[in-house]
Amino acid sequence: MSSTVTVRPTRGVRGIGLFTIIAGAVMIVAGILVWILVATQLSNEKITVSGDAGFMNGMFQGDAVRGPLTAFAQADIINQHALNSTDGQTYAQLAQDDPRREVVMTASFLRASLFTSVVSFGICVLVIALGVLFLLVGSALRRLADGPEIAIAGAAAPSLSSDPDYYGRHADPSAPGATVSEPPTDAAPPPDVDR
Repeated sequence: MSSTVTVRPTRGVRGIGLFTIIAGAVMIVAGILVWILVATQLSNEKITVSGDAGFMNGMFQGDAVRGPLTAFAQADIINQHALNSTDGQTYAQLAQDDPRREVVMTASFLRASLFTSVVSFGICVLVIALGVLFLLVGSALRRLADGPEIAIAGAAAPSLSSDPDYYGRHADPSAPGATVSEPPTDAAPPPDVDR
């Protein structure tokens, strides 16, 4: 005796795949648009990387700040200039009445703004990468959902005795030497779990 099992793709997977593809496309477009927005806003500020910027061996000296690397280079040199003007002291280390505190405070605000744009660029890259991942997962789900029904033929499972043995197991009556018997009367009772 044999049996056949038919396996069908799970219902709803095709729709979930389509939703995932759409979500991925939206994420990619949103990431690109925000990147353009942040780059445009930075460019509109007309900031130029200082000529003595040492980030990446001065690679960005004189360039307009409009991307994550140029923003980081400018933030780095602002910090160096602020520390040079205070003999290496930070805002918190300067005396309350020291006039250099305002210079260091302004430098700190500028650096924070530039670092915020660097983080924004990083989030854009993350969102775009997740969008690509969503596209791949969605297309894989749709391909799986479009698969044909699969019929698997195999031997029938043996019928089991309806009478369990002492331990609650069922025996295959057609197996050689398979018997179901009552437990011996001299066997120790099972342990009491309510002690």
